[in-house]
Amino acid sequence: MRLDHYLALHFPGQSRSRLGKHILSSHILVNDKTVKAGYRVHSGDVVQVDLPPLIKDNEPQAQPVEFKVLHEDPSLVVINKPPGLVVHPAAGHADQTLVNGLLHRYADMADLEGGRPGIVHRLDKDTSGIMLVARTEKIQAMLSAAFKERKVRKTYHALLLRSPAESSGRIVAPIGRHPVHRKKMTIRSDGRYAATVWENLETFPNGFCFAEIGIETGRTHQIRVHMSSLNAPVAGDTLYGGKLDKKSEVIAERQLLHASTLPLSIRQPVKNAGS
Repeated sequence: MRLDHYLALHFPGQSRSRLGKHILSSHILVNDKTVKAGYRVHSGDVVQVDLPPLIKDNEPQAQPVEFKVLHEDPSLVVINKPPGLVVHPAAGHADQTLVNGLLHRYADMADLEGGRPGIVHRLDKDTSGIMLVARTEKIQAMLSAAFKERKVRKTYHALLLRSPAESSGRIVAPIGRHPVHRKKMTIRSDGRYAATVWENLETFPNGFCFAEIGIETGRTHQIRVHMSSLNAPVAGDTLYGGKLDKKSEVIAERQLLHASTLPLSIRQPVKNAGS
């Protein structure tokens, strides 16, 4: 019997993938020697096991969290993130995040490296919409590279408090942390390159407009910062000037911004990507 199979029988709380990592890191020895996961256990072998704690204080834990699954297979998950849901644990949001919910629904994701298993891109807490989540290390690396190399073009739809001066256009303006208000981002010369395109799809009598917005980069609060700089903030976005008038017929408890499409081309069938 293979060593990793043998250990899986005796340590049901540990996945074979995680046990394999313990074998590689010499937390598991056979006859005082480091061996491979495929080592064949023989009668008389002495297997020494010194596992690190299964649960670390800084690792996100599985918790039931509501979110809609649009597609799932052994390699990836496509979800519709609801507004109000934080993507991963951070200061002020230690749990009840999307990551906690993913670990609850897909236990195998706990084997992925890092404190944000499966996460290859993010949405702001109060932005709703489509997200891709990886279930294998191979797909996680592939998707992370695709986003980093700007091979994925994300399209959003938003209700803007006012129409931009032009019905469509492109804004290129670097974004960085606001020097005073640390929760905000702003356009600044020493910021990171950021490019956004927009098209006004419909203008309403009250001045609001429904717009399609694409981002060529993925900076924090990018759409919210860029559209606000055009005097067309996202409706409901109180952080960037989108606060609604009390007399407004529109009621919004969050910024009215939704991630609509996320086209992605994978050369090989997804069902085989983790093999």
